[in-house]
Amino acid sequence: MLDPDGDTHLYLQISEIIRSRILGRLSPGDLVASEAELQREFGVARTTARRAIRVLRDEGLIHTARGQGSFVGPDPAPRNPGKPPLFRQIAGDIQEQIRSGALLPRRPIPAEATLVRQYGVARETVRKAMALLREQGWIYTVPARGSYVSPEDSRPPSGTGGQAS
Repeated sequence: MLDPDGDTHLYLQISEIIRSRILGRLSPGDLVASEAELQREFGVARTTARRAIRVLRDEGLIHTARGQGSFVGPDPAPRNPGKPPLFRQIAGDIQEQIRSGALLPRRPIPAEATLVRQYGVARETVRKAMALLREQGWIYTVPARGSYVSPEDSRPPSGTGGQAS
């Protein structure tokens, strides 16, 4: 439990909690909670969560791979195989929703803030997923309006390289 009135900065308290989790039950290569997850769990600002992660990274307990998250162990610790980067997982989920008809052509996809909350990732991770989907033709963006599902005739054909995962 955090002590906001104590003499130890919140980010140091959080880093101590994460350190005990790493030493207690996580293995090298395991994914550590994201900044967004730490924000939610501890009710702190993003900068506080970021500083807690930085402390652990500076100590060599974790390393961060851009767009993928933070992992136990010094870089390059072997990562658990078979798991694509988070932004590719998000893009793959959205592709599947489009294919299944859960997201309809010319209708908006969930807002960036909604996806950040849903997946517990940084805004930049969601933006990378959206950029990949746009590049592949799954979605298009209307300035000042948002992103929309591409019409079926504008999407990659099934079974081609339009896979995000």
